[in-house]
Amino acid sequence: MVGPADSHLEIAMRRLQHIHLGLADYATALGLQQRLVDDVLQDRSRAHLVTVEHCPPVITLGRRGNATDILASPQQLAGAGIEVHKCSRGGQATYHGPGQLVAYPIWQLARGGRSVHGHVRLLERAVIRLLGGFGIAAGRRADAVGVYVGRAKIAAIGVAVRRWVCYHGLAVNVQPELSHFDLIVPCGRPGAAVTSMARLLGGELNMIDVVEQLVACAGEVCGFDECFAAEADAPVAAPVESNV
Repeated sequence: MVGPADSHLEIAMRRLQHIHLGLADYATALGLQQRLVDDVLQDRSRAHLVTVEHCPPVITLGRRGNATDILASPQQLAGAGIEVHKCSRGGQATYHGPGQLVAYPIWQLARGGRSVHGHVRLLERAVIRLLGGFGIAAGRRADAVGVYVGRAKIAAIGVAVRRWVCYHGLAVNVQPELSHFDLIVPCGRPGAAVTSMARLLGGELNMIDVVEQLVACAGEVCGFDECFAAEADAPVAAPVESNV
């Protein structure tokens, strides 16, 4: 039985606030995530979706990641202007940089059916729907998290949860520098193939178009009735969870 409080939460959770940062460094985006998690913890009817392209590029190591997942030397990374950060999401090593659309959903996981696995599956479904709208047939794999076109990975997913509020999220390869993925063991899978929307479609895309479609797909798949845009209220770069 759904009580009054739960009923109110379900109604309020149908409005999703979208904040697009454009190009932003990892620490700034993390600081905003932390602020928005606190915001949802204060009012669990609130829901946010942050989109960003990380610049400078960054390699993040999830809870199961370690330095052996990075194939490049510190000198190579410095020469390419790539930062490295340890983070609290699940998974191992991922790369983020310009041309890759990163999205951070921040909301209360559904009451009565809280499931991190279910949340990940919804994010995969949103990406599959996004890609389908661009004529790309994608799917998931039973043995790995993320979204694939054939055997090549096109989107990575790694989430974290604090007191049942989700954060971190997904990264879709729109038109990133694919050679940078050679610097890591992607998500713990040596030699794994990586692709992008631009490679599959044979040309550059308008990133704002992709952002708008991803927000719409995420809102639909995750059960929101309305998505509205908002400005990041002067996000302050918080201390990164830890540097490597």
